[in-house]
Amino acid sequence: MTHPFPFSAIVGQAAMKQAMILTAIDPSIGGVLVFGDRGTGKSTAVRALAALLPPIKQVEGCPVNSAKVEDIPHWAEVTSKKIVSRPTPVIDLPLGATEDRVVGALDIERALTRGEKAFEPGLLARANRGYLYIDEVNLLEDHIVDLLLDVAQSGENVVEREGLSIRHPARFVLVGSGNPEEGELRPQLLDRFGLSVEVSSPRNIDDRVEVIRRRDDFEMDRTAFLTKWEAEETRTRNRILKARRAMPKVAAPDAILRDCAELCIALGSDGLRGELTLLKAARALAAYRGATEITRTHLRDIAPLALSHRLRRDPLDEAGSGARVARVVDSVLG
Repeated sequence: MTHPFPFSAIVGQAAMKQAMILTAIDPSIGGVLVFGDRGTGKSTAVRALAALLPPIKQVEGCPVNSAKVEDIPHWAEVTSKKIVSRPTPVIDLPLGATEDRVVGALDIERALTRGEKAFEPGLLARANRGYLYIDEVNLLEDHIVDLLLDVAQSGENVVEREGLSIRHPARFVLVGSGNPEEGELRPQLLDRFGLSVEVSSPRNIDDRVEVIRRRDDFEMDRTAFLTKWEAEETRTRNRILKARRAMPKVAAPDAILRDCAELCIALGSDGLRGELTLLKAARALAAYRGATEITRTHLRDIAPLALSHRLRRDPLDEAGSGARVARVVDSVLG
């Protein structure tokens, strides 16, 4: 398999890279929404991060990437009990995908040739324990959005059709990208993303030159380029793994919980998902930085990513969502 561009070699885009890393540390944060210009490395980043992460262990041939034999769904005809390693899956969900392709359906060929009812897994099965990537997510059809909302809520895909009754785990990090000028995202799906990032093309000449140089080096001699960045990739991977182990021990003082609530109230965030996401992301960030306790510095750094897409519209405020969050953070946290 062709190795993607190294995650560590992506120039700039610090907020996007940080959001991706945090969801790799704690997938329960809820995925990443990346809005911005075309050609800013959105799809490159998600594939690079998946390649950076250690391989997952799964039962050979399992259609839902089960880690243990006992976790294999009853409908999956898996004969092997061998545990193998494979790269973290990254599955693309194209805009034109049918409902059957997404959730799975009756295996028509088997039904016609052998007269048997069997389930043909869809994209959600393949994405289990990995990443589901949707480009132009704001243009996704409403009925597919509804399916994703149900699965994102439960972590399970349920298919009831053609006499089939199928269930299987579907836990993945949802990464969506798009251009806001081409249409808005439905509020229900927008709220399901844990973190959001706005990206743009570099405005600095030196940064643009460095992007060109690195991409050209990668395409001219991929092996040499990967070797050059191998040490930095290893350091990032080890920091993510260390943060995963340390995260359960990172303390969240009551004062921090109060700060989370005050920030969300001040911003007019609906529900409690904003507070919970802010807390999870701050804990992952603290663990990544080697801290044993969440501080206001962690909240300040993560608030724009966790809260910008949860703001109510204010027609009298012409400032962007990021500026509004920064203003409220300064007011609440000092």
